[in-house]
Amino acid sequence: MENLFRLVDHEDFFSRRCIWVNGPVIVGAGPSGLATAACLREQGVPFMVLERADCIASLWQKRTYDRLKLHLPKQFCQLPKLPFPEDFPEYPTKKQFIEYLESYARQFKINPRFNECVQSARYDETSGLWRVKTVSTSGSTRTEVEYICKWLVVATGENAECVMPEIEGLSEFKGEIIHAYHYKSGESFRGKNVLVVGCGNSGMELSLDLSNHNASPSMVVRSSVHVLPREVFGKSTFELAVLLLQWLPLWLVDKLLLILAWLVLGNIEKYGLKRPSKGPLELKNTQGKTPVLDIGAFEKIRSGDINVVPGIKKFNNNEVEFVNGKKLDVDAVVLATGYRSNVPSWLQEGEFFSKNGFPKRPFPHGWKGNCGLYAVGFTRRGLSGASSDAVKIAQDIGNVWKQETKQRKQRTTACHRRCISQF
Repeated sequence: MENLFRLVDHEDFFSRRCIWVNGPVIVGAGPSGLATAACLREQGVPFMVLERADCIASLWQKRTYDRLKLHLPKQFCQLPKLPFPEDFPEYPTKKQFIEYLESYARQFKINPRFNECVQSARYDETSGLWRVKTVSTSGSTRTEVEYICKWLVVATGENAECVMPEIEGLSEFKGEIIHAYHYKSGESFRGKNVLVVGCGNSGMELSLDLSNHNASPSMVVRSSVHVLPREVFGKSTFELAVLLLQWLPLWLVDKLLLILAWLVLGNIEKYGLKRPSKGPLELKNTQGKTPVLDIGAFEKIRSGDINVVPGIKKFNNNEVEFVNGKKLDVDAVVLATGYRSNVPSWLQEGEFFSKNGFPKRPFPHGWKGNCGLYAVGFTRRGLSGASSDAVKIAQDIGNVWKQETKQRKQRTTACHRRCISQF
């Protein structure tokens, strides 16, 4: 606590409201932040969760489409200490997953401070503490707060802000342009020619949803992509891969997955979907690129209900020209171009995080930095990776917390004995 008084020398200490947090500050109340908070609660460590939105899991509640379900079986998506309800299906819906997260927060008494947008966080070497500055706005009232803490947990995740591509002529396009961030349903696009830019899991599923709502989607496939069936002979492809990796090397599992994919889907390359030279698991481990788990879009591609087109050269009014010279009239554009980390915009640190907003050290070593800095949810391994990080972070902080608590008790007891001996 004596380190806190060293902050008084800084000129802006009294210019804003300051709050001492007796434990870690967790930035982000998504699944990663909630998992870390729950594990800290189990360790008996107090914490503070800061969230820029007005709810937990804002990505799931406000920035996902209506038909979304978990792409992996629920046992690979549950957070630490609390499994999904038994009556939930193998692939829970968006609504069910949000219900699970809300019950998780109640179970572990996690009460984030909402509408607190972190402007900056830096380590103060003089005091040995982290200084986290936030801004919250209520109506016309703007409030600035500085949180002082010993530990900082970055839980803003891989998908904090959407990626907007730079395409010639896109700003002059006369039709509707939305990012997948704002897409809810294909109902409003019924009867329209829609260009979906991106062929990852979101691009594939939005194209499927558009087709199901009687729109005419064209999906841009600019580079190679792995498409795997979500299930093989009634078994989750992901679960099968996890099982095989216990006994076989990764390269061999990749070979087997591609053989199974060929048996179920056939040759996808004749439909404009070129496979990468690296296997799906190798590509995921080395570049973080997730294979598409098909839930019906490929059948629509095969039937012609979803049109596969090459990379875009430019837009001209309501017409798009592709790199192969062909042109297409479109009514709307949906940008399924992904998301990125926003950590570099607020964390003033350069040793642990790289410029792309991810920890520099690869999995499984990217959860702990120096001076009490931690990262959760940046493994590119989904909810199971975030859960693994959360458990390790809570144990690491918990060990220090318990040791310091023990030492404080010993000092208090020794002082009490000295006071008694004077009488």
